[in-house]
Amino acid sequence: MNSIEVINLKKKYKLRSARKARYDTLRDTIVEKVKLLGSIAIKNRSFSIEKSTDFWALKGVSFEVKQGERIGLIGANGAGKTTILKILSRITIPTQGFAVLRGRVASLLEVGTGFHPELTGRENIFMNGSILGMKRSEIKKQFSQIVEFSGVDQFIDMPVKRYSSGMFVRLAFSVAAHLESEILLVDEVLAVGDIQFQEKCINKMKDITEKQDRTIVFVTHNMAALKRFCQRALYLEKGEIVFDGQVEKAIENYLALGDSITGKIKWPDHARPGNNDIKISKMEIINQDLKPEKSIYISHKYYLKITYEVITDNVKPQFSVVLSDKEGTCLFGSINNTDKEFYGKKVLKGNYVTMCEFYANLLNAGTYLLSLIGFSGNFTEQFRIDNALSVEMLDDGILKGDYPGNYGGLFRPKLIWKTEKIDA
Repeated sequence: MNSIEVINLKKKYKLRSARKARYDTLRDTIVEKVKLLGSIAIKNRSFSIEKSTDFWALKGVSFEVKQGERIGLIGANGAGKTTILKILSRITIPTQGFAVLRGRVASLLEVGTGFHPELTGRENIFMNGSILGMKRSEIKKQFSQIVEFSGVDQFIDMPVKRYSSGMFVRLAFSVAAHLESEILLVDEVLAVGDIQFQEKCINKMKDITEKQDRTIVFVTHNMAALKRFCQRALYLEKGEIVFDGQVEKAIENYLALGDSITGKIKWPDHARPGNNDIKISKMEIINQDLKPEKSIYISHKYYLKITYEVITDNVKPQFSVVLSDKEGTCLFGSINNTDKEFYGKKVLKGNYVTMCEFYANLLNAGTYLLSLIGFSGNFTEQFRIDNALSVEMLDDGILKGDYPGNYGGLFRPKLIWKTEKIDA
């Protein structure tokens, strides 16, 4: 029997662009409100008409998921993966087509979904369970296991607005995994947790599908996790399914994307990623001469350059960059908290550039992917741009010297060796 049937799903969004006001006066605010109603506004004795274009996030997607099946959704940012989960979760409705789900649904789409920041962890567990249709007695039965699995028992009576993003994810996943739903929808939020917890989550999801015959739809950019966990994969491109079947074959199609990712990306105004406070305009790899470059010699340092607009005053631009191999395995991440001049400080609206320096003699030869995460003051993820850029590390042979072979592994640091003679 099928747990999920998706028939010809289409989803259209309106992308609006309007002329910017020069001043934040009451008059301008009124004008902007009128524009939102789609009317024509008179401004400075000229007409300003809001324009909109159609963006199809999904273009006729159809698939079925059997009861107890573990299926993965992969593809580049904007391919339509999260839109599918939002429709299945009843968060948004399709423009055309429909989806049939047989059983109770638990979803984990983004950090904090379904949680109220003012309530404690304990209160949110009961509230979340009630939303999923669980009786209070059922929630009480699972409560201790939920708290133990999440590892936030010391903070369970603290308002979740004070949780770090990692604590948020651990508790949210634990609630979704332990409450007795027949279908579990999981987005890439597990990437926020530490490596040990991600492993724990994968094992938990495998356990509940095998023992409880539970259906799981899993969106991920981590190909290693996809291989280990999923029985089948859908590969999406620009709102359409281009492959449905064996996991290894889907990964082959997805990894071919790495060849098309470049060291520079610029978004049009209507499609800039970010949130209500910050919009990312451009990201690029810069070589040690401060020129755009996709390919970097191992012995040279390089930079990630982020160009963005701060839309509202008193915003704290806080970023994290994550570097992964081509299979999506995270190698390391870095937060801009070493930027002593700006980190944690409020800035006025305007255009800014943030640079992140990468050391020379760090990575081995090969191609690597860079993702950008924007977060708030309590380390809650605000937006994420997965695999935005790629950087190709070239071996210039300086460190190898007279060694004719290739170094193994993903890292190739320049370590210091020293020998001295000692007396017997």
